[in-house]
Amino acid sequence: MSDSTSSPSFLFIDSADALIDLCQQLSSEKWLAVDTEFVRDSTYYPEFCLLQIGNEQISACIDVLAIEDLAPLLELLFNPGCVKVFHAATQDLELFCHLCQRIPAPIFDTQLAAPLLGYAEQVGYATLVNQYMGVQLGKGQQRTDWSKRPLSQDQLSYAADDVRYLAQLYPKMRDSLHDRGRLEWLNDDFEQLVRIEKYNVPIDQAWRRIKATKKLKGTRLRAAQRLAAWREKTARSANKPRNWIVRDEALVDIATMLPVDRDALSRVRSLKGRSGERYYDALLEEVRAAKSDSSPAPTQEKSKSVEPVDAALVDLLMAVVQLRAEEHEVSASLLASRKSLEQALRGDQDSLVLNGWRATLIGDDIQRMINGEIALSIQDKRLAINTI
Repeated sequence: MSDSTSSPSFLFIDSADALIDLCQQLSSEKWLAVDTEFVRDSTYYPEFCLLQIGNEQISACIDVLAIEDLAPLLELLFNPGCVKVFHAATQDLELFCHLCQRIPAPIFDTQLAAPLLGYAEQVGYATLVNQYMGVQLGKGQQRTDWSKRPLSQDQLSYAADDVRYLAQLYPKMRDSLHDRGRLEWLNDDFEQLVRIEKYNVPIDQAWRRIKATKKLKGTRLRAAQRLAAWREKTARSANKPRNWIVRDEALVDIATMLPVDRDALSRVRSLKGRSGERYYDALLEEVRAAKSDSSPAPTQEKSKSVEPVDAALVDLLMAVVQLRAEEHEVSASLLASRKSLEQALRGDQDSLVLNGWRATLIGDDIQRMINGEIALSIQDKRLAINTI
């Protein structure tokens, strides 16, 4: 391939010199649209294949597999004076966490911002592009293998669209949020996204991601903890998906049965397949260690209180939600579900309605209503909120 190629709509960068030139052009920007392409079908860690970046004038696809020194790009991405704009940023940020052990900040996520402008939660990028620009994005490259070279013109065009229209979306969404006084409401959500703890889960906590371990106690739970930690270390070391090492179901079955030897372990039906016998000794060692460990077993997270909640009280809170939803021109179902209101009534501060941007929009009113600080009344045949 040449050092860089261009089309009427994007640049393709596959050399160090071209990358330096591009980064110099973008170095003074206050914000940049960013997206990544990676593959993870047969690895533990995502394999970084392509990065798309741009503003309202430039869209570029950077072949990170062809360029050994990505320092100019990383300097650009980690510039604290530049907002990095993503759509559904979590997987992109996880990739940077693995690659650099840090996360680009500050960020703006159009998927998180969209509900404050009347769109559904988890709204897709293609939907926003269609609504804002009237453009129907193609889907032909959704299952492409981005690690294969050379990349076709169709692949690159598809990838470039991910930042070309994102760079047009961001100013429109940002300005709309600003005009409605909602831009700062997203700060907490974005700050949570760039916390490195979100992506670096301690190995000794790996068992918590396996739902079936909630049924285990004592030695069996300790075995599950050790087995999950062993699998996590093994998967990372081999760079293979966790379930290619041992499936969740098999880990739980081993922890439940506590086999004493290879013959007993061979009777665990869920252990068949890819794992075979090559991990038998390691698995048995973890079980033995769990049995001989006299320390307290790991503690399960306490279940949230599930005491009954008066349905009439939830109905009352739903009336507050409906009133605020009409005032702010957003969907009432987006603001709060009955479940989140029940959690708030039980005193659960993790309730969705009491956190993030919802706390500003409706959560404060819900908490004040629960505390008896405000009440509902009818004024001129309309519902009104009054301070007590």
